[in-house]
Amino acid sequence: MTVTQGHPLTTAITDILVAHCGLDPEAAARTPAASLEELGLDSLALLELSAVVADRYRVQIPEQAAQLSIPAVADLVARKADSSGPPEQAVPVQQRAQRPGHTENSIVIAAPLPLVWEITNDVANWTELFTEYAVVEILHREGNTVRFRLTMHPDENGVSWSWVSERTADLATRQVHAHRVETGPFEYMRIHWRYTEEPEGTRMTWVQDFSMKPTAPVDNAGMTDRINTNSLVQLAVIKERIERRVQTGEFTATGDGDE
Repeated sequence: MTVTQGHPLTTAITDILVAHCGLDPEAAARTPAASLEELGLDSLALLELSAVVADRYRVQIPEQAAQLSIPAVADLVARKADSSGPPEQAVPVQQRAQRPGHTENSIVIAAPLPLVWEITNDVANWTELFTEYAVVEILHREGNTVRFRLTMHPDENGVSWSWVSERTADLATRQVHAHRVETGPFEYMRIHWRYTEEPEGTRMTWVQDFSMKPTAPVDNAGMTDRINTNSLVQLAVIKERIERRVQTGEFTATGDGDE
């Protein structure tokens, strides 16, 4: 079932929300005046909506659109498309100079560096190490470089986010350089992992450098806050899981950890 009230684009926007963002079409039909937020669509769903609308209509949806109803979003898209001229002349509102995103987070794990290196570079088993990943699919290996698809657990709207990344492990320097191949809302996303020995064990550091696309409803500063928050959570989970398994004797270093 689709919503047909309001602007003629309402049906198209609703179909995008159902197909890409996990919208319940029955709920949308029952409450056509409800905002996207009231319909249960979170910021990640808005990112996806913004990306699809930008590709299809060359229109940028502001982050505040979460407070709008579907017909109001359709009207907004129509007005922006009408006022922007031909598609090649449309310039998103957020297309302005921004400081690139940069985060750095680390944690000390009470385990030897070779063991931490081996466990955390076993990409195929990341579902056992991180709480956010449901599936890891190895797509290609060549030397110490691996290309893989990550799929997250479904969010509260039932949407499973997925993308392809590639990482290269350098055993000699105990560093890993990774980047997103499928960038989604990012212009680019690069991740640098560092491992150093300390008296208490191994310090693992994640450095992320990125920039959001002009069409993304979250700017570089907003995504920086999100990444910092999530990195601290996942680093703590990894620390606890490695230390617990080391204590129980489940893990022992068996190789050099090359990918």
